[in-house]
Amino acid sequence: MRDALSAVTGKAVRQLARLRGGGSALPGLVIERIDPGFLSRVLGRLPLGVVAVSGTNGKTTTTKMIVEMLEAQGLRVFTNRTGSNFLRGVIAAAVQECSPRGRLDADIAVLELDEAHAIHFIARVKPRFTLLLNVLRDQLDRFGEIDTTARLLSRIAEATTEGLVVNREDPLIAAIGEGAGARIEARAFGLSEPLREMFPSDDDFHRGAAADAAGGAGADRGPADVELVELGDHEAVFRIDGVDHRTPLKLEGLYNTFNAAAALATVRLVQGAVREAGGETAGTAEVVAALAQVRPAFGRGERLELDGQPLELVLVKNPAGFRLALASFDPAGVAAMIAINDQYADGRDMSWLWDVDFGSLAAEGVDTVGGIRAWDMALRLEHDDVPFGVVEEDPVAALEGFRERTAGRPRRIFCTYTAMLALRGRLAELTEVEDVW
Repeated sequence: MRDALSAVTGKAVRQLARLRGGGSALPGLVIERIDPGFLSRVLGRLPLGVVAVSGTNGKTTTTKMIVEMLEAQGLRVFTNRTGSNFLRGVIAAAVQECSPRGRLDADIAVLELDEAHAIHFIARVKPRFTLLLNVLRDQLDRFGEIDTTARLLSRIAEATTEGLVVNREDPLIAAIGEGAGARIEARAFGLSEPLREMFPSDDDFHRGAAADAAGGAGADRGPADVELVELGDHEAVFRIDGVDHRTPLKLEGLYNTFNAAAALATVRLVQGAVREAGGETAGTAEVVAALAQVRPAFGRGERLELDGQPLELVLVKNPAGFRLALASFDPAGVAAMIAINDQYADGRDMSWLWDVDFGSLAAEGVDTVGGIRAWDMALRLEHDDVPFGVVEEDPVAALEGFRERTAGRPRRIFCTYTAMLALRGRLAELTEVEDVW
């Protein structure tokens, strides 16, 4: 009865919020206040429990990969598709998906969790499985130092009841896996040696590859359940159980391909639980084939069409991520825009822009620099001798001018999170834009 009352109340709040143009997380905030136990009761009924996905980079797309690979095997999966990864966002997603009786039609939940707000989640729900992706400098105004972020992620691992997947190439994340290994099953995903320098950890980013080769962090690496061994143009090779599996990919960007290894390792962990429960699971080749069909999540190398030309939205939020984004997309023949905001969800401290080398953009230049911190970004480009055109602090106004000046050309926009949301809102009025993910 209590579940039904909370579900009906939450759905009513959601409808009211939509009529008034409110946020999608408002029902979660209301239900969190009036019924703090709602989420634990709803998720506690799922036969396969909860998979938590956290880390600095890649949570949204990796969650999408895991969800779609599990769904391809016939599992019913609940997830927070909007990417709202605070506790209230997860509750709001549950309210939206559950029946009027407060029941989810799902076998398992796969949930993206913000590094800090996950602490509030695990106080109510203990994940059965957890995937920890990486620790990079991001939103330092929130976390202070990356060690703080690592400690928050370690608490998620401590709350996990059965299985943990960690990034072997990130020393802070790998250490969490080593600490958890005595209590629960801990697996790793990783890179072949030739690919390691393409994906620096925050430690590597500052010390350089030479220090690592001399025996620094990451020199002694354990086995990986899934290893990315080769990269190509929308193609990758993953080594699983000693066998190489080559597959085409619809994902964009180098980091998404590495995180595909993380998703595969997590799906394999869940498959073990399914088999223990007496169920059947797909073979490795079938799982990899399902991965090949996954498209990027919104803003994560998302490809739209505007005025008959392709437009790519690329989310950037820290130096390593921006560096890999620049390496992932060929600038030749593509009109570029950069939109940098410094709102809470982006992080207030944008000094990290000075740790990114923008030299690859010099030949083509940047047509438009937009966002609240547009002038900071323009100054950064000037120091790297990258020519740029218009500077406009309003991201939507910047988009309008960018669209006019670059008619007939492919376009690419590198943007921080809130700038991306503003741009997608306007683009939804101009072209077909996916509502979720």
